[in-house]
Amino acid sequence: MTPQQPATQAKPLVLCADDYAQSAGISQAIQELAHAGRLSATSAMVLSPRWPEDAAALQTERGRIDVGLHLDWTSPFARAAGHGMGLGAAMLRALAGGLKRRQARDAIERQLDLFEAHWHAAPDHVDGHQHVQQFAGIREPLVELLAQRYGARGPWLRLSRVPAGQTNLKSRVIAAMGAGSLETIAANAGVACAGALSGVYDFDGDQARYARRMARWLGLSPAACVLMCHPGRPAPDAGAPPDPIAAAREWEWEHLRGSHFADQLAASHVALVRGSHLFCSTSRLAHRT
Repeated sequence: MTPQQPATQAKPLVLCADDYAQSAGISQAIQELAHAGRLSATSAMVLSPRWPEDAAALQTERGRIDVGLHLDWTSPFARAAGHGMGLGAAMLRALAGGLKRRQARDAIERQLDLFEAHWHAAPDHVDGHQHVQQFAGIREPLVELLAQRYGARGPWLRLSRVPAGQTNLKSRVIAAMGAGSLETIAANAGVACAGALSGVYDFDGDQARYARRMARWLGLSPAACVLMCHPGRPAPDAGAPPDPIAAAREWEWEHLRGSHFADQLAASHVALVRGSHLFCSTSRLAHRT
């Protein structure tokens, strides 16, 4: 089973699993869901020491899902790389005028290089761990690099701005960190964007509550929206950083792999589609085939 192509009566959505390569259990869950056709995209944390082996393990899904860069400033991997900081510090720095752009450009370029070195292709898209792709001082060199490095064949960008009817305090804070500014900069540079992001919640509740949320997201999200998820399965990984949302990852994985999720897709008339088929030009796709 593969993610469906847009059908006449189906609403196309991109279902993207974040945090690939953060840990063994997260990568294994994403591999399983991608193989079953329950995802159409994933975003990789390339600063993780797992990235080379996990990139190799994902090769079986090449061409079936989009594989993108999960730009990282706030994880232990980013701190180990020398440019990272806590989310609160990154937000304050962005609100105070932005990160230093030369240093930000170097960190972004390093992550693009790491992605390409092990995936052997450009990323299909770029988003951000904890939405840092929108932060002042990061968004400007990011768009500049994507335009210079890839031109018209470049990755699509995620805008972390939820659609109407799904806003809450968390989503409003996320969008306020620069969704509109990133959209304007990208449009001026000719970089494609996915305009809406669904799936924002506080990782509270249980599997049943997640199932109810998923039904609402599928129903309320407009066509061509990105719906993010964070699945993970229990697996030993002594090298992985502590994961405060481990419980939520497990119930997301259980729901997405189950028959109830398949029923929800059918009931909502949703087709899971690669963002590169929705947001990028025919000329770019021709170069990638």
